[in-house]
Amino acid sequence: MSARSTSQPLAIAISTDMSHPAQSTNISLHHLRSAVAAADCGSFRQAAEFLSVQHSVLSRSISQFEHLVGVALFDRSTGGVVPTRAGRTILQMSRMILEQLDTLVATGRSSGRGEAGHLSVGFCTSISAGNLRATLAEFRKRAPMVALTTAEQSRTRLMDSVRIGTTDVAVVPGGRTLAGQKSLPVWSERILVVLPKDHPLLTRNVIYWTDLLNETVLLSQRDPGSDIKELLVSKLVANERRPKIERHDVSRGIIKSLVSLGLGISLVLEADVGANFTGVVYREIQDGSGPSRMGFNAYWRKDNENPALMRFLDLLAERYPSPPSTAEG
Repeated sequence: MSARSTSQPLAIAISTDMSHPAQSTNISLHHLRSAVAAADCGSFRQAAEFLSVQHSVLSRSISQFEHLVGVALFDRSTGGVVPTRAGRTILQMSRMILEQLDTLVATGRSSGRGEAGHLSVGFCTSISAGNLRATLAEFRKRAPMVALTTAEQSRTRLMDSVRIGTTDVAVVPGGRTLAGQKSLPVWSERILVVLPKDHPLLTRNVIYWTDLLNETVLLSQRDPGSDIKELLVSKLVANERRPKIERHDVSRGIIKSLVSLGLGISLVLEADVGANFTGVVYREIQDGSGPSRMGFNAYWRKDNENPALMRFLDLLAERYPSPPSTAEG
């Protein structure tokens, strides 16, 4: 800890009379710094030069300190100064106070820059691969002191948690900005069809939405299953024959297991491909204009002034500077 560290005076109440605890004296940081510098240098004059103050100012500061604590801190001689037995104890405590203060100031500055603190991120998609996974990894690299927590919930619950302030930011597909919130378009993800490894559609170079007619499509009741169902229906709205849609109250991983058993096919976002499942194959699904995609947005409260959130939003804006296309095909 450097004796040159500068801070506003800190008032420390030290009782000098145990029979009258209300009688206290104020010890300022310049008292502590002067004494620590003198102990480090072994000389009042050298300590004064080190702190860039006059010799008389430093000597008076230490004398005041000794008067306030009621004990001599140094044995003085023409050869310099040496801490007394009592002085060594006081000086040790002084060093601890100064080090803790420096830590406090450094922590405060880091938190103000978003380098420390806490950030809660909610989502309703997979982080086994894709943009959200990459963004969280980059944020961890840039702000390793920020305590990062995540929550996977339905979009409705995530938006509620953002509204009440328990989640800093929610990254979800689609959605709309509610009162008191702000949003940022981030990325879009391709939609993939999940097929059993022996499914006839695997022989085709390109799979279109119309190829799903007469299929049984298994979807999770959990988000983003609802968005995918709406997209599926909208793509085939003009067809009299539509695939049979089965909704299951299970995770996306269980849906893939059901697909591997030959109970149907499914649709997922490309972030799901990072989780390996035997017996299934992913294929991109297209319409006449190319791959189908689903757009994502980040949502947060307008009045959330968490510096870590601001740092995270800056990262999103840097990585995804242009609003992605939210067209599903």
